[in-house]
Formats: sequence, structure tokens, C-alpha cells
Amino acid sequence: MKIDSMDIKILSELQRNGKITNVELSEIVNLSPSPCLLRVKKLQAVGYISGYHAEINVSKLGQTLTIFTEITLKNHRHSDFARFLAVIEREESVLECHNISGGYDYLVKFVVRGIGSYQALMERLTELDIGIDKYFSYVVLKTPIDRNEIPLSSLFPQ
Repeated sequence: MKIDSMDIKILSELQRNGKITNVELSEIVNLSPSPCLLRVKKLQAVGYISGYHAEINVSKLGQTLTIFTEITLKNHRHSDFARFLAVIEREESVLECHNISGGYDYLVKFVVRGIGSYQALMERLTELDIGIDKYFSYVVLKTPIDRNEIPLSSLFPQ
């Protein structure tokens, strides 16, 4: 399915407010409610919309620590990457995991209770023998910009 400018408007608004009613959405994108709902359902059915979620204010939960970790694997066979990912994708504290080109293999974003929790986590991961050769950690001090919306209007100019 090829998306058009109306689909982009719908997707942009839904990523800003996933709780919006169909009537409100149809008014914002200037489309009557029935065709608007049909488009939303079609976007869901073909996978452009993969789900809806609540954005949690982490600072309200108490002290947490966000750490970005560069991870280099010992070997680079397909099975090495698969073994690493099989474990890391089950790790609850992993928010993001990116396979990166350049000087290391993965960039992983962790959210943990504190530095002690992170140290215990990394010790456990290295002891599991999932192929980690080395890792470098970067503790987030502040997050002045934290966007969750994809810049659809920039990616798909109308």
C-alpha cells in the first residue's frame, strides 16, 4: 500500500495523540468520520500503525538511570549475532538495541535503578557467554531533547 498526504496527516496526528477519537481526528485532518476510520483501519491492517501506548514520565517513578552502551562481539558469524540478540531482547531493562556500523556492533539503551543495578546486569550478561568481547558505557546526565514522534512531514513532504 502506498500512503498519500491524507495518510501522513492521520499518522502524524495519531502519533501525537493515540487516544484521539475518530470524530476529533476526522475534524483535524478535514475528512469525514467514516472514510477517516476506514483509512485508520487500513493503516493498521497493513502495518503502518503497529500499536498504541502510554508515554510514561520516568522521572515520576523515582530514581532511574539511562545508560547507552556500545557492545562489541568477539565473533561476527550469523549465529553469534543471533545468540546475543536472543538474550538481549528478553532483557527487560533494554529499551533500544541497534546494530551499528563502525567501531562496535551494537548500541543498547538501558534504563536501570542505579549504577549498581547496571553493573550487576552487565556482569550477568558477560557471564552468560553470549559473545560480548567489550563494552563501553555512557551514563545520561540530562535529556534536553526527547522526541518520540517520527518527523513524517519532513520524510514525506506534501
